[in-house]
Amino acid sequence: MVIFLFLRSLTATFIASIALPISIIGTFAAMYALGFSLNNLSLMALTLAVGFVVDDAIVMLENIVRHREKGLSGYEAAVKGSREIGFTILSMTISLVAVFIPVIFMGGMLGRLLNEFALTITAAILVSGVVSLTLTPMLCSRLLKGHHGGGRLYRASEAFFDGLLWVYDTALRWCLRHRFIVLMMFFLSIWGTVHLFNLIQKDFLPAEDTGRLLVRTEASIDASYDAMMGYSAEIARLAAQDPNIAVVMSRVGASFSSANNNQGFLLLTLKPREARPEPEINKIVQNLRRKLNAVAGIRAFVLNPPSIRVGGRLSNADYQYTMQDLDLDSLYRWVGIMQQEMARLPGFQDVTTDLKIGSPAVMLDIDRDRAATLGVDARQIEQALAGAFGSRKVSTIYTSSSQYAVILEVLPEMQQSAAGLNEIYVRSSSGKLVSLNTVATQRREVAPLQVNHQGQLPAVTISFNLAPDVSLGTAIDQVRALEARIGMPPTISTSFGGTAAAFEASMANMGLLLAMAILVVYLVLGVLYESYIHPLTILSGLPAAGLGALLALMAFGMPLTLYAFVGIIVLVGIVKKNAIMMIDFALEAQRNEGKSPEEGDLRSLPHALPPDHDDHVCSPRRRAANRPRPRRRRRGPRLGITVVGGLAVSQVITLFLTPVIYLYLDKLQRMVTGTKSATAATSTERSWPLNRLSPQGFTFSCTTRRASARRRSTRRERKHSTRRR
Repeated sequence: MVIFLFLRSLTATFIASIALPISIIGTFAAMYALGFSLNNLSLMALTLAVGFVVDDAIVMLENIVRHREKGLSGYEAAVKGSREIGFTILSMTISLVAVFIPVIFMGGMLGRLLNEFALTITAAILVSGVVSLTLTPMLCSRLLKGHHGGGRLYRASEAFFDGLLWVYDTALRWCLRHRFIVLMMFFLSIWGTVHLFNLIQKDFLPAEDTGRLLVRTEASIDASYDAMMGYSAEIARLAAQDPNIAVVMSRVGASFSSANNNQGFLLLTLKPREARPEPEINKIVQNLRRKLNAVAGIRAFVLNPPSIRVGGRLSNADYQYTMQDLDLDSLYRWVGIMQQEMARLPGFQDVTTDLKIGSPAVMLDIDRDRAATLGVDARQIEQALAGAFGSRKVSTIYTSSSQYAVILEVLPEMQQSAAGLNEIYVRSSSGKLVSLNTVATQRREVAPLQVNHQGQLPAVTISFNLAPDVSLGTAIDQVRALEARIGMPPTISTSFGGTAAAFEASMANMGLLLAMAILVVYLVLGVLYESYIHPLTILSGLPAAGLGALLALMAFGMPLTLYAFVGIIVLVGIVKKNAIMMIDFALEAQRNEGKSPEEGDLRSLPHALPPDHDDHVCSPRRRAANRPRPRRRRRGPRLGITVVGGLAVSQVITLFLTPVIYLYLDKLQRMVTGTKSATAATSTERSWPLNRLSPQGFTFSCTTRRASARRRSTRRERKHSTRRR
């Protein structure tokens, strides 16, 4: 519908649209060869590829239409139009593929997540380029009719487009007369992008509605199994009363995910979104957190499990912060301080730790002198205690149909209290039995329920959740600032785990990934244009795109997530395609008509005017169709908002900024090479070498008098044309 709105021809709409299913089918073939499946990432790539696929076909179509309206036959217009625009499509295709090359070869968690996305969209771009260079010209030569005017609607829309072109032409002339102001706006967009990037909240993956929630429960250390059953039944009853919950399943006691009997969990299945009184998942979590923690004697931690789990320990919260030290006393003391301070930070919820100090323990102090006199060492005492209380397997009894493990341990009644230690005897080196009380004394104290290790060092993990309005990036910055504020000793090493660790690593790689993508695009454009100036002009619109993307995210109150960053990578390719169209038309005008850079901008850039947020060639009679905007998906709407916001801002700024940057860089190139401009030349004819648009190259010649007369004539024609309109 959008393509027809701008092309206003069913035949032209069919020619441009048929490239979409052909290119997508070709992409499916490439995905099959690579062993990919249809999943969230590959479908996201295909959704974005719809715009790229339509782009190339419309670029080719519009250039052929322009020649068809000049009176050429369908075959001649297809041959001439495709020959003229072939290099432009080739430049856009190769440079767009170059954007995703760093993503394809990137390592780490971020690389593994985006690899399938990058390869899928790269395949779609390559297939669409081939289709646009082959199928589209063939269809144009067979189906495209000459221009025969139009109806009342066509004439009305044509008048609107002509008026829009006149407005752009007038504004462009003003910008070219006040280049310094436009240049300052360019530097202001760079500053604004950097400032907003430091200001915006950052996150790894947005919380998604998977239709289920986990509730981890934890009572006091000395809670019995029967007590846990009662607590769990009460929490399950409260959860079942929630109108958003469809099914409740609960479990208590030790399991593969927990070695403690004082813990349990509930699995909550939510009703379909349309059947819930509250469709927002974050609000459901907050309501359940308040409701379930009303049960005395037990704590409930409500978790919305992520669709992609990135390592980390199993804990009572989504994010983990680990502290390590060789000195256990110092480690346990600072863990308590850090837990209390983190609980006071704004937006932190469910701050808990896996350090459970409170378990009663019996400590044995060995009298080594007496033990040595009796022929007993510490190793023998350790083996005796392990055999008595360690449930050691010593043998296996095999029968005809089954097998039974033989477990060595003392009688169950001796395991109920520390009095059983009085009945333990150790065999000395002389073969005599020595009572444990003879060589060791008992003392009671409170000890950790378990001592965790990470990397062979004692470790304690603090888990925490975040309020819906607090991003993970903000939380990490607050924790790092808290470490410095409380004066944590350097002997304690700290690190984030799971999703938080992956976020820190991805943020360090995102900037490098974006820089590498821009560098690769610059190198590819430099090879295609055999110039180091034109690629800079083409990439000059990127700061405006980044500014628009960040403004859109902040306007919707969304953080910069992995999906949003993918949108910024896509913006690099889209904005670059817009500038390629402008530069190619400006160079084409200079080559064919001997225009100066200023005249090339004024005469050619309006014909390359990309409508709205697209980047298509526009003939004097028609404007190319808009790219269908990325559909707002339930998974990762930040990507669509990022792309649309970046295009909305960059499209307006690039239309006026790219010509100004082009003139400044062209002047800089002449200063470096020592070549004078055509407009500054004397009345004698001088050569003006420009960088080549094609491998064959070209050189222009013009005189000041002819150029001045041509400019005066152009101004008079535009003035009279404006009065007639």
